[in-house]
Amino acid sequence: MLYPLSYGRVKTLYGTATGGTAAAYNLPMAANRPPRGARLSEDTDHDAEERQFAVWRGLSTIAIAQLVAGASRAARAMALAGLRDRHPSASEHELVVRLAALELGPELARRVYPELDRFDP
Repeated sequence: MLYPLSYGRVKTLYGTATGGTAAAYNLPMAANRPPRGARLSEDTDHDAEERQFAVWRGLSTIAIAQLVAGASRAARAMALAGLRDRHPSASEHELVVRLAALELGPELARRVYPELDRFDP
């Protein structure tokens, strides 16, 4: 389970956040950590999770960027696979447009791909 940090949570954690979204991005890194004792995965042993954190802390910036990029590619591939499964007769272009709607939201995707409205939901 991940712990997204919404602006409301920022105010709750620090009580001093002001200035809307900018305040949420200008917090100490500790603000993005889950509460002490919280777990990222319910089915992972605490000691194993601590070892994983130690490995992550030891990674270089480039290695972290590579991990994030790989996870992003995997998520995109899974989203495309799901779209192919739900729309088996869709062309590659239609799948790209539908993926844009998922990634960007329908409003922005329509600005980029006006043909989005031609495809059924």
